Amino acid sequence: MKSRLEALLDQVRERGRYVRRQEAARAVESVLDVLGAHLVGDDRSDLARLLPHQCGPLLTGGPPASEPLTPRGFVEAVAARDHGDFGEARRAVTAVLGIVAEVADDALLRRILTQLPPGHAGLFGRTEPV
Repeated sequence: MKSRLEALLDQVRERGRYVRRQEAARAVESVLDVLGAHLVGDDRSDLARLLPHQCGPLLTGGPPASEPLTPRGFVEAVAARDHGDFGEARRAVTAVLGIVAEVADDALLRRILTQLPPGHAGLFGRTEPV
């Protein structure tokens, strides 16, 4: 039986078309680290509770960001964290945040999107805020 983390990584691997689970793990780590820095209050911990427990520190353990990021800036921050290119970071962001949108209920997703500058809904696979 797969652990919750293995199931999440397999979902990210499939959605992001990664060959190895290790690539999916790197995507999860990078994206959740950047996302967690841009969320405050209960939204970070509420989201952490919905994901495998290993994801919690990625969302809640880092310091808050000093300034908000545009959607492009969010992808660039993931790319900078991984020393990757924009296209690879975009793939990681859409794979991971798409799954976040699936596990979060509409109320939590709305609160998350409210904390981010306009335009981030597309990164979560949504055309508009919920």
